[in-house]
Amino acid sequence: MSNQTFRARIRESIQNKTLQTALDNNTERRLKGKAAAFESIPDWRERRQRAHRVRADVIDHLDAYLNQFIANAEANGIIVHHAKDAKEAINIILEISRSITKYRSPKTLIAKSKSMVSEEIELNHVLEQHGIDVVETDLGEYIVQLRHEKPSHIITPAAHLKKEQVAQLFHEKLGIPYTEDIPTLTATARKVLREVFLTADIGISGVNFGVADTGGMCIVTNEGNGRMVTTIPKTHIALMGMERLVPNLDDLALMLSLLPRSATGQKLSVYTQLLHKPMPGQQRYIILLDNGRSRLRNSPLKESLYCIRCGACLNACPVFRELSGHAYIGRDLSIAPYPGPIGSVISPGLFGENYFQLAQASSLCGACKEACPVDIDLPKLLTRVRAGQSPKDDGRQTMDYGASLAWSTRFFLKAFARLATRPKLFALSQKFAALGTHLLSPRSQWMRLPAFTGWGYSKDMPRFAGKTFRERFMESDSKLSAINVEKEFNNPIDLQPMQEYTPSGHLAPALHNMNDQFTTELTALSGNVYQTNNPTQSIIEYLVSKNVKRIYLQPNVLDESLLRQAGIDFTHDPDPTLSVGVTKAWVGLADTGSVLEADEELYGSLLPEVHITVLRSKDILPSLPDAMQVVKGKNAVFITGPSRTADIEMTLTIGVHGPKELHVFVAQN
Repeated sequence: MSNQTFRARIRESIQNKTLQTALDNNTERRLKGKAAAFESIPDWRERRQRAHRVRADVIDHLDAYLNQFIANAEANGIIVHHAKDAKEAINIILEISRSITKYRSPKTLIAKSKSMVSEEIELNHVLEQHGIDVVETDLGEYIVQLRHEKPSHIITPAAHLKKEQVAQLFHEKLGIPYTEDIPTLTATARKVLREVFLTADIGISGVNFGVADTGGMCIVTNEGNGRMVTTIPKTHIALMGMERLVPNLDDLALMLSLLPRSATGQKLSVYTQLLHKPMPGQQRYIILLDNGRSRLRNSPLKESLYCIRCGACLNACPVFRELSGHAYIGRDLSIAPYPGPIGSVISPGLFGENYFQLAQASSLCGACKEACPVDIDLPKLLTRVRAGQSPKDDGRQTMDYGASLAWSTRFFLKAFARLATRPKLFALSQKFAALGTHLLSPRSQWMRLPAFTGWGYSKDMPRFAGKTFRERFMESDSKLSAINVEKEFNNPIDLQPMQEYTPSGHLAPALHNMNDQFTTELTALSGNVYQTNNPTQSIIEYLVSKNVKRIYLQPNVLDESLLRQAGIDFTHDPDPTLSVGVTKAWVGLADTGSVLEADEELYGSLLPEVHITVLRSKDILPSLPDAMQVVKGKNAVFITGPSRTADIEMTLTIGVHGPKELHVFVAQN
């Protein structure tokens, strides 16, 4: 494919008014949310540098960390597979599928949570060719799957669509009356996908982070589908890029303080799972995918492997914000698996010259580097891709200067290089250029040069200044120096006092009442907090007020004799039909309004529309790092408010696959 075709796709995106409106909505809200979320951690720059060092250490010593992770995961009862490429990964999944359907129905149903690795290897397409039903359960992914499209954004797959398009899609595909009401559309997806969760043979998910020293996996989601696919099916397969490791739980806490803030503008995602072992009666697999990562690690593009897939660089990039991910295409017209600034490095880094041209879709303004929570120098990497620095199969590095450029652009750049390296000739060329642009109107249509550079499509040829920079600089050098010196001495730096932090990085507890802070944070997330000296009686009063007669109850949480006296029936056995579940929280987190629970309690904390949990006030901790030792070796989940999504026009909707309501009764004794 020629660069002209790439530019044709760019023009098409820019001229699509519907797309532009959808992208503007996504970008504006993402950036505002991110800015607000980072205000709560004034030391975010220091955390960012720490995170960069952690990721650099992991990539530099990847073999050692992988061996540690694998040994611990296998000791936890998880089956680990290695896949050198996409074909091998898919064959492993097909073999697992055949083994579990051998004595059952010949048709396999897979419920799938969002996974960029699965997009990278085109998993769904191949599985469907083998007669396997694969259903995306993230709302945005479900929408694009129904449209037979690829995701247009790493975090928000349907960011390119407006609600009218989703409404028409659901009307045609799901048979519901046409409606543009986003909560109704979300509720429809919840109803359709609930049956998929409960009947799926296999659940497939991605992995946000693997923890080397525990062998655990961390998965973050907002809708609840991630918890569903990893806990309900009897077989769970986790697809994990081999580089997605952190050394320990403390480093995981650091990453989790940056990832959700950068990705969705949240202090912590609704569901932050730590999975260390299979559920009872379940088999859990991890497939560690290479697929070019080893080559990338030994190339000038190695730093791109530090990426934690937050999508912040996409939202910050002025180019991506006009194009969306579907405009990032290869020479063969295929849509790149990873778009935006990071995708313009990773896609050519993993898949070669087909995607070299993506690096041209960048202004190199540095906004992507500024937005990156692990401080990846994306402008530097983009210029390396432009220069043709790419990893090869045999490990050698080749340099094909300007491999991503059109021949005309390479010709003019070479001509410029000859001029620029000869001072006298360069000065003379400046004089001729200034004369030429003054003779020709800068707004003349025939001065535009789209055929050569693409510049003229949206920009006029600028009129050069009458004098060169060197001439003007030499005339004013002494005056400018005097002015700058005077300013330097007359404007001393205003130093601000630093805030006090504890060793774990949060504000000192003395500055806050943790109970009050917990209440404030959770209430802001549409949760409800009740202070009580008698949790059982308070919960009974709530249930009676809502006319609830039967609930799921985690054992040893409430006084069951009082429940019977109040005429409230309960069960400890799984029952997905119940609308209320009551569980016990291990700890709470003051700075995010989160509660920590056993992930196995999904019939109380995930499947009902209303989740009630009991938390002791003395178990409220300041921040996530303080709770990490509690989750070591356990299947646990941090729950931060009711489930939510913003996959349709970035409109926040409460209640997706998880509960619509979260009520926390804080016991004071």
